[in-house]
Amino acid sequence: MITRNGVVAAVPPDHRDQFVRLAHEVSFPMGTRIFEEGGLADRFWIISSGGVALDVHVPGRKAPVVATLGPGDLLGWSWLIPPCRWHLGAEAVSPVRAEEFDAATVRALIQEDPVLGNALSTYVAGVVGRRLRSTRSRLLDLYGPHSHAFDV
Repeated sequence: MITRNGVVAAVPPDHRDQFVRLAHEVSFPMGTRIFEEGGLADRFWIISSGGVALDVHVPGRKAPVVATLGPGDLLGWSWLIPPCRWHLGAEAVSPVRAEEFDAATVRALIQEDPVLGNALSTYVAGVVGRRLRSTRSRLLDLYGPHSHAFDV
């Protein structure tokens, strides 16, 4: 069952039922690679339970985790922004249940309905901004210069 917060709450009330009807429940066992950076972003999910780690490809190294998502979170925003390729990878860090949406169907719906399109685009832009700030901080923690405030 889709929670009525997050992306669903961002959808105008008179469009919510239509939007929610587009979803179907899926599950991913722990350790499943849900998508790979650079792959075709042809769907997205609202996580119902479990956790998903977002990671970034670093040549010659294990992909560092830049964020972890949980219940109520939107998994995937690359489906909305051409060329619709995943900007990160995603892996289930526990058993995951989620509501899956077909990206082409949702993109067609938002082309037909500018009010819905604006609401979803604004929500996704907010998600991208928050995750960009979080990822930047995380990468600085992992790879940035460290403060030596107590060195004399």
